[in-house]
Amino acid sequence: MLEFLNYRFMKRALLAGNLVGIVAPLVGVFLSLRRLSLIGHALSHVALAGVAIGLFAGFLPIYSAIVVSIIAALAIEKLRRDYSDYAELSLAIILAAGLGVATILINLSQRSAGIQSYLFGSISLVGSRDIYIILFLTIIIIAIIVKFYYGFFFLAFNEDEARLAGVPAKPLNIIFMIVTSLTVALSIQIVGTLLIASLITIPVATGMLLGKSFKNTIFYSIFFSLISVNSGIILSFYYDLASGGTIILISVFLLLVVISIKKVFHIN
Repeated sequence: MLEFLNYRFMKRALLAGNLVGIVAPLVGVFLSLRRLSLIGHALSHVALAGVAIGLFAGFLPIYSAIVVSIIAALAIEKLRRDYSDYAELSLAIILAAGLGVATILINLSQRSAGIQSYLFGSISLVGSRDIYIILFLTIIIIAIIVKFYYGFFFLAFNEDEARLAGVPAKPLNIIFMIVTSLTVALSIQIVGTLLIASLITIPVATGMLLGKSFKNTIFYSIFFSLISVNSGIILSFYYDLASGGTIILISVFLLLVVISIKKVFHIN
């Protein structure tokens, strides 16, 4: 029954997956409340450009994905301020630029044959060196969120009122965008660049249906995310499926189950 634990790559995939399963919805709760969920989509496509750069240049794609994602996150924040009345334009601009770069480099690269694994996630992608990177980044992300929790909390509900209350909105926005970009970059090997945004949002959507408070919503979001990630990785092993797609389908299934239960039992 647990023979999958006999394989080292599965142990690495489960460890990496659980780390991703914690930080993705943790960041996603703040993004969702700020109605910035589409940032995850934009950065995930930019991360693909980072992967393409790594494949083209011949070095570990996760490194280039991290660097490119951070640069893109800072660019989004800058454009979001410049187009304050049309903030979604910043996402469209960065997303388009990321896809353009990715398309050209994938076409030029001789190593682009493995790009599909980065698009949809693959449990075989996670190496021993990757575990250290993912663990380090997870610790950094959680530490930053704990350190600036109340600042992020105020910004999530009302940025204008947070500024009036003395919250340093500009630096906190920059820090949070960097945290979001790191979350996207470290998740690409498990979930894939095209699907990481879904892991950031769908468990949060499920958690919002049950959570009675902000912290409660975070707990439920992480809970459903971990169920999805672990089930998805195990099923993808046994049935030779793309781990990212399997994880996301389970997330959607759990969301539908919670919606159905609430409707049948008239739970508010």
